[in-house]
Amino acid sequence: MNLLKISTVIFLLTVGFSSVANEIATLRDDTPIDDQKTPKAMPKINNSDVKQARNYPMQPPLIPHTTRGYEVNLNVNKCMSCHARTRTEESQAPMVSVTHFMDREGNFLASISPRRYFCNQCHVTQNEVDKLVENQFVDMHQIMKDKK
Repeated sequence: MNLLKISTVIFLLTVGFSSVANEIATLRDDTPIDDQKTPKAMPKINNSDVKQARNYPMQPPLIPHTTRGYEVNLNVNKCMSCHARTRTEESQAPMVSVTHFMDREGNFLASISPRRYFCNQCHVTQNEVDKLVENQFVDMHQIMKDKK
């Protein structure tokens, strides 16, 4: 009797999973499992050096140039060769925000806070790609301007 119940459950699960498996969307689309799918071309990086508008409040600024080959580790931070306070006049790059010099308690430090040292945790380069979804964001300043 138990064997019959177990067999029935196994059969129902097998039939259920096989019908669900045909409806699962994958990144392979219709490529058979034993074929290698041709990858899409890597998008180009926006390398315009033009400051881009932010899409939502408190968004970290996007990086308007390539960062390929930039070394950021415990000993070196290539970003600071242009964005450090002492280098901005020469490089014409914006200085990192003063918030990057604050510790957890809000005390100001002489150098970049260790929790803000690895720039690419928040800041990313922008690729030249089409939008995946339409953005409905409206900046607060625009909302106030429209009300007048």
